[in-house]
Amino acid sequence: MKLTPQKDFKIVSMMIGMLLFPSVLTLLRVERPGTLVLPDNPSPLGYTWSLLLFIVPIVTILAWLHLNHDKKFLKKSFWLTIATLAPIGFLLDIFLGNLFFNFPNHEATIQFNLPGYDLETQKWLWDLPIEEFIFYGSGFMAILLLYIWCDEFWFGAYNLPDYHGETKALEKIVAFHPRSAILGLTLVVLGIIYKKFFQHQYNEGFPGYFIFLTLVSIVPSCAFFKATFRFINWRAFSFTFFFLLLVSLMWEATLGVPYQWWTYNYSQMLGITIGAWGNLPIEAALLWMAVTFTTVIIYEVIKIWLHSGRRAREAFFGKG
Repeated sequence: MKLTPQKDFKIVSMMIGMLLFPSVLTLLRVERPGTLVLPDNPSPLGYTWSLLLFIVPIVTILAWLHLNHDKKFLKKSFWLTIATLAPIGFLLDIFLGNLFFNFPNHEATIQFNLPGYDLETQKWLWDLPIEEFIFYGSGFMAILLLYIWCDEFWFGAYNLPDYHGETKALEKIVAFHPRSAILGLTLVVLGIIYKKFFQHQYNEGFPGYFIFLTLVSIVPSCAFFKATFRFINWRAFSFTFFFLLLVSLMWEATLGVPYQWWTYNYSQMLGITIGAWGNLPIEAALLWMAVTFTTVIIYEVIKIWLHSGRRAREAFFGKG
């Protein structure tokens, strides 16, 4: 039976909750987490080689798309989405990377650094590994290509049957979604309250990274969720999310943070950490969901616009 987008969305949410609930309860039982004692240079070029976790899927799916698809709209939607999202990751690193992150394990990279702005000293520092920028570019590409592959092939039967016709009937893409705005505002307020007023060891500072991630997810949702909701292949989305979750558990929770390829500035985090994963801040786990959600929404927005055949202003805001 082919389900409606509403039911698919609810089932995806239920699947995530079904996994999240027992995981949280189990991780909370680790009251005295062990500490990994690192020798000198424990993972030579580890960060560099780990990027293959994203690059190999990219090459594989790009080859599949080249051999099996000749859809102009699909390829153009893909590249426009990457051109939109990758610079956001680059700008995050350049202007906020030194505020949110540290990169103490220099031997895990090729030690070719790019400049980043330090808000505390108000100076430019050449301390951002080039692997960070490759990660943002390849990360968005891997997520989007996996979603496209699932949408067009693996779960192609659950794609919108008359996608082109539906886009023609859509009055406008931009439509305010109040539930997203309320959710975003609630999360920001609760985050600030928890950071400043609950008892934990990270009360100092401001939850800047949490607020940044919330805005990156909520702003597109506020503007586009109402229009894109029925166009999103939620089964393809769920597969993409769980694939990214698996990769992230290995890449970040098992390797990146324990071996200090990067660490977090906890004064800019909420203060909720996962002790069993090397005190990984909860923001890292939220990123896995946020980046998948935002990538898929932006892709569908661009795809709808291209299929509509209208100029950008009319497609996004209507004829009025």
